[in-house]
Amino acid sequence: MKKFSYLAVMAACVSTGLAAQAILPEVNKAFSEVGLNVKSVADSTVPGMLQVQTDKGLFFMSENKQYLFEGNIYDLKNKTLVNENILKDIRKTGVKDFDDSVIEFKAADEKYVIHVFTDTSCGYCRKLHNEMADLNKAGITVRYLAFPRGGIQSATYDELQSIWCSKDAKQALTDAKNGKAVKQASCKNNVAQQYELGQSFGISGTPALILPDGRLIPGYQPAAALVAALTQNAS
Repeated sequence: MKKFSYLAVMAACVSTGLAAQAILPEVNKAFSEVGLNVKSVADSTVPGMLQVQTDKGLFFMSENKQYLFEGNIYDLKNKTLVNENILKDIRKTGVKDFDDSVIEFKAADEKYVIHVFTDTSCGYCRKLHNEMADLNKAGITVRYLAFPRGGIQSATYDELQSIWCSKDAKQALTDAKNGKAVKQASCKNNVAQQYELGQSFGISGTPALILPDGRLIPGYQPAAALVAALTQNAS
């Protein structure tokens, strides 16, 4: 019921030739037939199209509800990626909603906060984590979100739950990234919800870095390159 109530709120954002109450069920039905759950619908900056945020990322749909578009749309006039402009705000808001359940490695002299979707079985996630001292020294606070690449039925999902439920989650995560066994633990946690959030951003691999302005950097970035990207964005 939560999904439908959210769609009802978003109805005010949809302005087409049909009544909003008629549009939303149509969009939801069309997307459900291809295995996608609609989170929100709104007018797009692309004429004749709707932007539809789903549990698997951003899609576009023709206003006649016949055509669904997956992939990047580039604005030739303004030389911008339409998808990225939309998703930046969605990512910024989305990660903040989970700030009370992240595993945070805080910089003493904090200048930037980045969110990182991570998986303990990911080699490049371990490589990034090994540079935590350099990141913190540069004023970068890292807030980890769980993203078990194998899904919620995987062994990694179970391990991430144990980490998030550990008395010292930071140490448990560090141990796991160093190949050490993590003591099994259970509690109420948001690992599944964090994973679903990443999927809704279109993330499929790790590490996936969300910068303060909502930009997504897919994959590993050396600490020096990340600092340069953050500094450039701030200037």
